[in-house]
Amino acid sequence: MEKYFLRVDEVMQILGVSKSYAYKVIRKLNSELQQQGYHTIAGRVSKQYFLEKVQYQSNERRM
Repeated sequence: MEKYFLRVDEVMQILGVSKSYAYKVIRKLNSELQQQGYHTIAGRVSKQYFLEKVQYQSNERRM
């Protein structure tokens, strides 16, 4: 089953940052989504939105 949300540990791993900074990133992105009218979940962030905002691409997408 595909996951639609990332938790703090996954954000930490992707960005290589501390837990407190990962939470800060999640809060910022969720705030942006709320301003656009989306419902958010505290401590989790939309995987799609997160990957768009950090412009993260796996090796498969770069080819």
